[in-house]
Amino acid sequence: MLDYQKQFIQYALDCGVLKFGEFQLKSGRISPYFFNTGLFNTGAQLDQLGQFYAQTLINAGVDVDVLYGPAYKGIPLVSTTSIAYSRLKADIPFAFNRKEAKDHGEGGTLVGAPLQGKVWILDDVITAGTSVRESVDIIGAAGATVAGVVIALDRQEKGQNELSAVQEVSAQFGIPVLAIIGLADIIEFIAQDPAYADKLPVIRAYRQQYGI
Repeated sequence: MLDYQKQFIQYALDCGVLKFGEFQLKSGRISPYFFNTGLFNTGAQLDQLGQFYAQTLINAGVDVDVLYGPAYKGIPLVSTTSIAYSRLKADIPFAFNRKEAKDHGEGGTLVGAPLQGKVWILDDVITAGTSVRESVDIIGAAGATVAGVVIALDRQEKGQNELSAVQEVSAQFGIPVLAIIGLADIIEFIAQDPAYADKLPVIRAYRQQYGI
């Protein structure tokens, strides 16, 4: 685990984004932890979040021509990441979509820079992969190439079969899916802090049952 990943986990804990307890997921599973990027909800928190996304892209050494954020959660993500990326490496354009097409002015469903070259999709998590599939269609229709996806957390958890939602998306579209952190990183992090000694066995048991 890299230093920025450790910092991200600590930051998520400090902001209440990462919580431990009992949480029912959409799948019906009872998870011993919950991660909600919507709780990064101040200017300073969003600024810091963008730096973690940008660092993930830079650390992966990938080529980026445009950043794309699917509405609605992807809009602040793509905005803050583009700012952070410009500070850390280079100024790159970004775009996002509207849920409903605009019927006046310039019209259309896209806002921001033209989609061209290698486009990276930014999202918070991948559960069913619906948002990514819609984004792939939009980017492809614009004549650009989906280079990959960046998410905040990979739960590294089985979906309907032996693959996780992240693995399914990666396999279906033949693209990499980068995550700032995965469940394995959270386990490694809390294993080093006695304050979370009571959380560790439960999370490890959950991973043993549902993990990929």
